[in-house]
Amino acid sequence: MKSLEPAQDISAQQNLSRRDAIAGLAVGTSLALTPQALAQTAHDSTPEEFSRLMKQLSNWNRWGKDDQMGAVNLITPAKRKQAALLVREGASFSMARNAETLPAVDNPQPIVRKTTRLGKDSPEVGIGGTGDNFFISYHGYVHTHMDTLCHFLYDGKMYNGYSRLEVSEEGAAKNSILNFKNGIITRGVLMDMARHKGVDYLEPGTPIYPEDLDAWEKKAGVKVQPGDVMIVRTGRWARRDARGPWSIQQDGLAGLHMSCAKWMHARDVAIIGGDGAQDVLPSAVAGISQPIHLLSLVAMGMPIFDNCDLELIGREAEKRRRWEFLVTASPAAVPGATGSVLNPIATF
Repeated sequence: MKSLEPAQDISAQQNLSRRDAIAGLAVGTSLALTPQALAQTAHDSTPEEFSRLMKQLSNWNRWGKDDQMGAVNLITPAKRKQAALLVREGASFSMARNAETLPAVDNPQPIVRKTTRLGKDSPEVGIGGTGDNFFISYHGYVHTHMDTLCHFLYDGKMYNGYSRLEVSEEGAAKNSILNFKNGIITRGVLMDMARHKGVDYLEPGTPIYPEDLDAWEKKAGVKVQPGDVMIVRTGRWARRDARGPWSIQQDGLAGLHMSCAKWMHARDVAIIGGDGAQDVLPSAVAGISQPIHLLSLVAMGMPIFDNCDLELIGREAEKRRRWEFLVTASPAAVPGATGSVLNPIATF
């Protein structure tokens, strides 16, 4: 398979301005008959639409005024038991990227690991031991991690209306990662957008729209359901391994267009995850660089699994022609933390 350039994924007609597309509709040109062009006019990327979605998709008070679990409330005991029934082989695969230890253009703060007790210092006879410590700045675009509900704020508030002042030098008093200490156990659905497009990877800046999600469900014969972890593969790591790291700030990432938030809310997704930052970058929403992050974390109370490595699970799912599996993930139990390094596991 080859890579998919944004210009290949979005037709020349789509790349015209919204005004030109509407003009085409008015005069009845072939542009008006192009499904991609019609779809483009339906994907509003304005700040006004973002503000409307923040209100329309809000789950504030849905599970009570004191709630700090958000959409993870949808992972009920019945949902966990249902997910456990997906295990037929007992074959498990990690969805975590090996921690990057060297600085790169997309990884200015690599993990720092130091061996504190060396093997050579242990006796040749009898009991010895080794040890190390490490520091990791996990938020960003490289390390696999979980964003909890205090990680993003909008108009001074986090999920369920808690004030920005709840996060201080002592950590997050509300919506911290500690709320998920008991772990995530639920059904996972892989939405493999690169395979859907017939390529190894989507190029940076390629948007994924709701109709892409619908088309993949139909093609794969799987449907996202309430309480699921929805996992989106763009092939980001396949591209990085093949072509090297690139500047996310300059060149962007493939990911979900803002219009996908309404799709996820309608399906009652519990957690959104993927091999990038979930948002298409640049987002095309003026003044809002990561609308999916804001809508997920702040409005819907939906935690995020960022920077998962989905190359292995993509191959294993394709081999089995099974795009659903049990997902288990356990964040570190650190009081007040805004997230955690993570090793999510898929089990068939």
